[in-house]
Amino acid sequence: MNTQSIQPDVSVADYISNILVIENLDPYCDVALPLIANGYPSIVSLNGDYLQLYGQCVKPAELILRGRFMMIAYFIYPHTLKTLFGIDAKELTDLHIDLSLTQPARGMRLQEQLVNAVALPARVQLLNTYIQKLAAPVRSLHEGILYATDTIRKSDGLVSLKDIQNELHVTERTFQRLFEFHVGIPPKLFSKICQFNAAFQQINYQQFSRLTDVAYQFGYADQSHLIRDFQKFTLTSPGEYLKRSAPYR
Repeated sequence: MNTQSIQPDVSVADYISNILVIENLDPYCDVALPLIANGYPSIVSLNGDYLQLYGQCVKPAELILRGRFMMIAYFIYPHTLKTLFGIDAKELTDLHIDLSLTQPARGMRLQEQLVNAVALPARVQLLNTYIQKLAAPVRSLHEGILYATDTIRKSDGLVSLKDIQNELHVTERTFQRLFEFHVGIPPKLFSKICQFNAAFQQINYQQFSRLTDVAYQFGYADQSHLIRDFQKFTLTSPGEYLKRSAPYR
């Protein structure tokens, strides 16, 4: 199984953080891909005939894939979900919808074109065109949520939410309501996911010698607090996860 990360084209870079491609060429191999909280909604295309929009992932899950496949995942900046799709982000948390039934995917016959475009560059270009069409209507981004999510992500979830709230001149209740509407989850949970994901990436790629060092580096009180979050968001321990997920790194 091959994995690669693609830098988004400049035409969609305001909306897409990263593009992940996973290909399995073994027709007899079943693959269980873990879906783990990372703070980003996503568009997932599988062999062209599966086109889904995933909201914020909080509860861990698995995507079971059988035989040969090419999966393309576009990770969407959290502040742009409402802008692109016009959907209350909270309605999509831990859920996904079939994009092939929505506009403009239906109008451009996106699913049919993806199936016929076997090569990766052609499929990526089609998905880029789709994102551009979504962004074409004049919809303004919520500058406050853009600033808040960007600040939290860049701090790995360690920035003071109270400070951000004060900078935006909003009450705690308004801050939470805006987050749930545009991002899909409360700001405190988003911060926790950003903190966990930063530590998770370090563990996932085995860029550490002691788990305690990872815990301290990413603001956990100790190793046990990190393990508790890891089990909450993956339903397994760091050691067991690494044993099972080695093929996906």
